[in-house]
Amino acid sequence: MKKSTAVPNPVPSRTGRKPTVVAQGVASVPATRSTVDQPAVHTAPRRGAPVVQKTCSSALPANAQKSALVARGIAASMSTRILQNRIWTRSLLVANRFRVIRTIDVAVCCFAERPYKAALTAAQRAMRGLVKAKLLRRYRTDRFQTVYGLTQGGVDWLAEAGFEASSSVRRVSDMTNPEHRLWAQFWTLACEARGLKARTEQELLQHLNRDTQPGEALIQGLLSAQIQQGSKNRSMLLRPDAIAMETDGTTWLEVDRSKRGTDREASLRALASSVGRPLKDGRCLRRVVIFCKTERIRLRAHAVLEGLARGNNSEILVLGRRHYRERTPGTFEVWGAQESKLADGRTELVDSLWGHVIIQLLPIWLPKVRVDAMNSHSLAGWFDENYLPYARPATDQPWPKVTSPLMQPF
Repeated sequence: MKKSTAVPNPVPSRTGRKPTVVAQGVASVPATRSTVDQPAVHTAPRRGAPVVQKTCSSALPANAQKSALVARGIAASMSTRILQNRIWTRSLLVANRFRVIRTIDVAVCCFAERPYKAALTAAQRAMRGLVKAKLLRRYRTDRFQTVYGLTQGGVDWLAEAGFEASSSVRRVSDMTNPEHRLWAQFWTLACEARGLKARTEQELLQHLNRDTQPGEALIQGLLSAQIQQGSKNRSMLLRPDAIAMETDGTTWLEVDRSKRGTDREASLRALASSVGRPLKDGRCLRRVVIFCKTERIRLRAHAVLEGLARGNNSEILVLGRRHYRERTPGTFEVWGAQESKLADGRTELVDSLWGHVIIQLLPIWLPKVRVDAMNSHSLAGWFDENYLPYARPATDQPWPKVTSPLMQPF
């Protein structure tokens, strides 16, 4: 039996009553004219008769009709097949670039403009499809982290798309705890989501030695700093875990997964004292970002900067000396003296803001978030806040709005 649907009666009523809803296929009974409203008579439906739901969408308020519409996002401007192809291709390119990735890496490189829960859900769906298609292979590290490596099927997929790649499953299967490199590449992808050009430590060394001739010494660091240990000074070559190139200089990243020892605390002091100096690549060091895994590590790094402030801020600001002023918790302004020529030919020293040292907690809670109701981890620290790739100081321009990279073809 064909299911009947309810349609509103198009004939308007002069008495101001609402249109009568009549079921298709059922004869309507003409209403009797009366000056007095008759009470509604409720009769039981005939056995076997179809149940008609008397609703009218046009009777809903305008705001309710708008809220009922589901926003499709970028899927409304392109085919879902094309969208899936771009997501898979971009995810496989990231796996080929870093050799090992996590689901949160795909969330950053493909869905950074979405709220974190929506981005994580889309990334998990993409990773399930890639694993099912045997383009990626899933592994579990000794620290119970789920990571993925590029298979030969993924290499063939990228070759058909015009990209060169190589399998990484053998290398990923031997990894025991790649947490440090995973967070460094996560920060690199976060910088690129903001429109910056960023490199990991390995990519930086390859870039610095790209023009090195056979037999020449390789460049092993980006900054040469003097470190004082006791009464002796020694030179140390420092290199970052990752860097980002901005318009005013270079941002330097350090991932602290453990408490700094004596040597590493000395290198942190030397790094903070080098803000405003030129690096090996000719760019100026403007920011140092310290991402700490635990609150205890963060407090220790904060104490190192406070020690520098106590030892220098009471002295007169001259060439080669820095002042460290904490404007907001964890954000230190680095001030230095800069020579300025006067009209009569003399020079004077002017206090100038040379950069920042920013200490933040590593967002280790983000990979632990569950998309169901059982989630107990925080959703804070995503791109809709001033947290990734670092908390932007008030003296700098605010972060631009993140846009979807999937709108642009490769």
